[in-house]
Amino acid sequence: MATWKKLIVPIAITPILLLLAYGFKTNPREVPSPLVGNSAPPFALSSFDGGTTGLEQLRGTAIVLNFWASWCFPACFEEAPALEAAWRAYKDRGVVVLGVDIQDREADAKAFIERFKLSFPNGPDPHGKISIDYGVYGVPETFFIDRGGKIHYKHVGALTKEILKAKIEEML
Repeated sequence: MATWKKLIVPIAITPILLLLAYGFKTNPREVPSPLVGNSAPPFALSSFDGGTTGLEQLRGTAIVLNFWASWCFPACFEEAPALEAAWRAYKDRGVVVLGVDIQDREADAKAFIERFKLSFPNGPDPHGKISIDYGVYGVPETFFIDRGGKIHYKHVGALTKEILKAKIEEML
């Protein structure tokens, strides 16, 4: 009986250690999103410039929905110019780029937008509802939503011009 009591702690701890080991070796970019292929969760975004937009208003357009923060360095800093370039290249072809600023101070977010001369709509997610609905666990994360409102692709990490072009062209 004494031997059994000595084994209780190691037996209880082993599954926890195995789960942690699996989590540490798993690349978050390789974790598939259950949202891909399904309808995008509806959202309403109040932009920093005073406008509002939402998924319903954008039906029929392809959407690049980017979650970012001003403190996200270097990834958000690296992808900001690529997002702006994609917006300028595709806005006349029925593509909307939207930025969702999460867990940030408004002044810092506005300074980021100004620094990179971002002209596409950006707004805060003050209560985290949009982020939660999309299952965002870090920044940057980007969802490509097709014209029918379905999530075509999810990208974790900094976007490049090449990735943006390829995924937007797939949606068009």
